[in-house]
Amino acid sequence: MASDRENRADERRADGDNEGPVEEELEVEFEDVVGEGAERLHRTFRATLVTGFLGGIEVGIGVLAYLGVLYATGDQLLAGVAFSVGLVALLLAHSELFTENFLMPIAALVAREGTVLQLVKLWTGTLIANLFGGWLMMLIIVTAFPEWHDLLAETAHHFIDAPFDWQFVALAILGGAVITLMTRMQEGAHSEMPKIAAAVVGGFVLAGFQLFHSILDSLFAFGAIVSGADISYLDWAGWFFPVLALNLLGGVALVTALRIVRGGRAL
Repeated sequence: MASDRENRADERRADGDNEGPVEEELEVEFEDVVGEGAERLHRTFRATLVTGFLGGIEVGIGVLAYLGVLYATGDQLLAGVAFSVGLVALLLAHSELFTENFLMPIAALVAREGTVLQLVKLWTGTLIANLFGGWLMMLIIVTAFPEWHDLLAETAHHFIDAPFDWQFVALAILGGAVITLMTRMQEGAHSEMPKIAAAVVGGFVLAGFQLFHSILDSLFAFGAIVSGADISYLDWAGWFFPVLALNLLGGVALVTALRIVRGGRAL
């Protein structure tokens, strides 16, 4: 499979004139995106579940940092910076969020290095495992820090009680776009420090401005439910599924589709 991918990469780069060094670099980076996406698509389902479960746990570490800073300072933006600990952990520990799988696997699918069934398996396994891992972490956090229960309930209500209006739609689309752009920035970096910087920026924008993110904000809801707040799993589900669809729209339409057109002109 790797040999076939390399041959197709050569063909794509040879198809037509590029416009200089920047275009050549974009084409090379696009092949890296396709290669990484193909590897994810061809994973076993067990590996997908384990990777996603660990991703949920590591985002939970980010939520731990977020809540601790917010409780101590009341500063939403500073708490957003603290949350980026979770995204740095995701990066360095090589685990994944569901919303990180919008760019690379779709690029691989478009490049004919995977199937729709493999994409559905990847998305489903990662999503379910993220939620279970995150729920477990919130159970532990709620038990360890009972003084945060009121803050958790307030934070969860901010998301769960939001009316389904154009602001809701915009916040969820932005949430999907930001996390997908973060993934693209990390894939385009050539060393660890720029990748870490991208994680910090992504975490700050996502959590600091309280964008709607299907996994992150679900952890706030899970924590509130486990701690006894007046939120049910049905309330969470009514919020979760629209946000999930809008995250997908934001990540695919605003970042993935345009990056594929920009970097993979010869598909």
